[in-house]
Amino acid sequence: MIERYTLPEMGVIWSEQTKLETWKEVEVLALESWEQLGKVPSGTAASTRSAKCPTPDEVADREAVTNHDLAAFVDLLGREAGPEAAGWVHYGLTSSDVLDTAGGVLLRDSADLLVDSISGLFEVVKAKAEEHRHTYMIGRTHGIWAEPTTFGLKLAGWAFELSRGHRRLRAAKDAVAVGKISGAVGTYAHVPPAVEEYVCGALGLTVEPASTQVTARDRHAEYLTTLAVIGASIERMATEIRHLQRSDVAEARESFGKGQKGSSAMPHKRNPILSERMTGMARLLRGYAQVGLENVALWHERDISHSSAERVVLPDASITLHYMLVKFTGLVDSLVVDRERMSANLEATNGLVFSQAALLSLIESGLTRDDAYRTVQRHAMDAWDGKGHLRDLLAADPDIQIERDFIDASFSLERVGETSEVVFERLAKLTL
Repeated sequence: MIERYTLPEMGVIWSEQTKLETWKEVEVLALESWEQLGKVPSGTAASTRSAKCPTPDEVADREAVTNHDLAAFVDLLGREAGPEAAGWVHYGLTSSDVLDTAGGVLLRDSADLLVDSISGLFEVVKAKAEEHRHTYMIGRTHGIWAEPTTFGLKLAGWAFELSRGHRRLRAAKDAVAVGKISGAVGTYAHVPPAVEEYVCGALGLTVEPASTQVTARDRHAEYLTTLAVIGASIERMATEIRHLQRSDVAEARESFGKGQKGSSAMPHKRNPILSERMTGMARLLRGYAQVGLENVALWHERDISHSSAERVVLPDASITLHYMLVKFTGLVDSLVVDRERMSANLEATNGLVFSQAALLSLIESGLTRDDAYRTVQRHAMDAWDGKGHLRDLLAADPDIQIERDFIDASFSLERVGETSEVVFERLAKLTL
């Protein structure tokens, strides 16, 4: 992922130096376990732990000779650990023991950061929903005026969706926070299960119960698809903001900072740039998820067709979603909501958004459903054409034999607020 979208907290997790330090920790823990089993001379693990961790540049230089990054790392670590320890570094292990176990640590730490980030977004959205529980606006279907709703109700739906994303992310974390120290083809022929249990336990990972030479890649696919689903949720919310910020709607908009420029050519512009960025980045996450699914099927006990792809998609997907969650949290927190514009847009419908309420009132007055529908529709078409407010057109119809107060009651915004209270009761109980 380009530096532009890499925030420090996630960037540290996926730095080359962090990766190498995690590789070293796996190697040291394995040596500690071997010492406890009496296989490796006492002090070998301590010598290796005190050795300087190779740097990315040093590994790259050595890899130019070995054409194998983990082997290059092992050579350098052994050299730093000293001649007595060098022969025991990586004893009984295969490359994937180190790569996949260290990968489980990095993915676990990434997932922890993402869980915290989605929790922060959830709290902001939930608070904003409560703030606007009685901010009335037009509900739209197909982009067309539908029924009245509240901005808070719209946001409540977002909060529940984020809670589902939070649950999925915690499950995905459990799926990838695994390790394996089972040796070549996973038979434990050259490294006993006790070493695996010790290493994974020390790292806070669960053990892959039946590894081949690698941990199963359905785990990584679950992680990547979960990130893509959460990204799609953010995209849905961002798309809503983009529509509400359109000049002809103008009901909500991203905050616009002092000195900010919306266009290099048109000084009046205030564009939904962050929301549009969320949309573009969600597309990246869906692409990464596809790669994760492609990586599930490997040849026999392993191949490395997944390796080159994972070097890109695992860090990039984690970095992408972290950026999206942090930036979208700020966007929602500072969102400018124009209540007056929402009210004006409601008035501009000439009462059309109350057509269903009027329909039900006519049915209650004794008309058949079809007669009531056609009556309301006829007057609604006149309201569409600017011939008056639907309420007044219905009241003036001599064929409608009901009291004006009964008609007026159908055009009540407060009724919408009252009937949607159940959603906010559910929201108040919602915790992560």
